[in-house]
Amino acid sequence: MLQTPGGRPPHPRPLTTLGRRVAAALVVPALLFTAACGSEGDGSDGSDGSAASVKVAGKVGEEPKITVPEDAEAPDKAAVRTLAEGEGDEMAEGDYVRLDVYARMTGNDQELINTWNQQAGASAEGDAHTQLVVRLGEQQQTLPDSVMDALVGKRTGSRVLVEGTAKAIIGDRLNPQAGIQESDGMVWVVDPAAAAKADAKAEADGEQAEPEPGMPEVKAEKGKAATITVPKGEKAPGELKQQVLIEGDGPEVEAGDGLIVQYTGVKWEDGEKFDSSWDHGGATAFQIGTGSVVKGWDQGLVGKKVGDRVLLVIPPELAYGGNPQSELAKNTLVFSVDIVGKV
Repeated sequence: MLQTPGGRPPHPRPLTTLGRRVAAALVVPALLFTAACGSEGDGSDGSDGSAASVKVAGKVGEEPKITVPEDAEAPDKAAVRTLAEGEGDEMAEGDYVRLDVYARMTGNDQELINTWNQQAGASAEGDAHTQLVVRLGEQQQTLPDSVMDALVGKRTGSRVLVEGTAKAIIGDRLNPQAGIQESDGMVWVVDPAAAAKADAKAEADGEQAEPEPGMPEVKAEKGKAATITVPKGEKAPGELKQQVLIEGDGPEVEAGDGLIVQYTGVKWEDGEKFDSSWDHGGATAFQIGTGSVVKGWDQGLVGKKVGDRVLLVIPPELAYGGNPQSELAKNTLVFSVDIVGKV
């Protein structure tokens, strides 16, 4: 039901501004593919797969300036270069990574994605800007496998360039309907800001509080979607309601963090479950406090702590009320959210 695969939580602008061209260019299957293994000289080990044709200027953490020579020819194998070496954590497959990314075609000025150019949504908290949060080795909609693979073994704080033809970078996932030819050149510049490890089966641990009067009851069986029971005869609240059911002792969640969570959501009106991270393989990650998810999540989860289990009751105007095409546009949504990490 959710607008992005892999069990992501409700998103108010599902790839309509951030990476919509990338999503159009990629064919996203229902099942995850195994990340491609690089061979010697193809650039996947951090070496130059072939002669680089573009120049990149600018500091790490700032929007890159890319110059493409008129006679540039895109490498037919993904060429990877580390433009700046970071001093942060070394990234490994399975890590959750928060990053900025800029991608464009080399034969013209068409941008595919530019997080530096994205304005935070209406529910943004503070000055944080919109970034992507991905799990390395897990196929998803916005970054091709070759670009995520290029980050494995690199350190956060680095700037990594991936260059090649659309076929070299996107491979068999290239959508022929997107108007991008296999021989068209692409360049991707990625600045991984932070990385974290988290068990995909992690969940909040501790004694759970009783629900406050008028709040739904949550029963969470280990390793399964929570059972959420809406109180009978209670009218749906007209404002955001929240309660910490299990109090964690981890760091506080700040706007701009990448949040790693388990969650289950039901509709207040009939108690029907419409989604759960447990139905999609476990923990999922997203940026919080920048309008990347529905307003009720931004308002209800910023300021909580890692290890918390949070009960949220979200009225339509803080959920999908602004999206009349959504099946949930008129529903009050109830979530049980376990915050299992942040990045």
